[in-house]
Amino acid sequence: SYEWVEALGWEQRNDKNNVTGTGKEWWYHWKADELTRSNPSGLVPTLIPLDEEGKPNEEKSVYESLITIDYIDALANAEEQQRLVPSDPYLAAKCRYWADKVNRECCSPYYGVLVRTDEEERMENFNKLVSGLKAFSREIEKNGDGKTFLGGDRLSNTDISLMPWAFRYYIFEHYRGEEYVIPYDEPELHAYKEWFDNVFSLESVKRTLPDKDRYLEHIGKYADSSARSKVANAVRRGVSAHEIEDDKDTY
Repeated sequence: SYEWVEALGWEQRNDKNNVTGTGKEWWYHWKADELTRSNPSGLVPTLIPLDEEGKPNEEKSVYESLITIDYIDALANAEEQQRLVPSDPYLAAKCRYWADKVNRECCSPYYGVLVRTDEEERMENFNKLVSGLKAFSREIEKNGDGKTFLGGDRLSNTDISLMPWAFRYYIFEHYRGEEYVIPYDEPELHAYKEWFDNVFSLESVKRTLPDKDRYLEHIGKYADSSARSKVANAVRRGVSAHEIEDDKDTY
C-alpha cells in the first residue's frame, strides 16, 4: 500500500548571484526526507511502498513519470480495456515508444518556451513542440477514430504522458502572446484537436485537472525565469527539460 507525503515547497529569495537575471529566485526549499533518500534526483513522482508493518520500504522506491505509470498499471492488473499499457507486446512497445516521444517533443519544449529569455530560442522551442504535436496527430490518424491513442475511449500511457501538458498550453498566450497559441486550425493538427476535445471531456480526466487560474499563477515562476528547480536550471543552461543532470542542475 501507499500513502501521500507532501514532498515539495517553494520559497522566494533574493537573486544575490544574478543566476536568474530577474532579481529574485523561487527555490524548492524543502523536500521530504523520504524523497531525498529514495530518489537520487529528489524529484516527483516517487513511489515508496509500505511493508507489511506499514513502514516505508525506501529500497524499493520507483520514480520517473513514465516508469511509475507502467509500475502502477502492472500493480493494478486491470482488465484489458482498463489497462494503460496493453498486454499485447506490439501495442505495449508502440505505446511506450510514443509516450517517450511526446515527453521529449511535446513536454520538454514547454519549459523552453517559458524559461528561456531569448525570443528566438523561445520560438524555436515552440516550433519543436508544435512539430511534436503534428507527429502525434499523424500517428493517431492511423488508429481509426482518433479519440485516443489506441482508439475509442481507452486511455493509454501515451495519452497520459501528453494530457497534462496539452492541458497547460493555454498559458502560452498569457505569458508569451498570440503567436504562441497552438494552431489548432492547421490541417496537420485536426486529429490532435479531436483527440484533445475527446480526452478532456472524459470524467475520469476532468476530475484530475488543476484550476486554470491557480496553475497560471504557479507557472509564472517559470515564465519570468525566476524558478530554481532542477528542470528550470537545466533549461537555463541550454539543454532540454528531460536532460537534467544532478551534479549540474542542483540548487
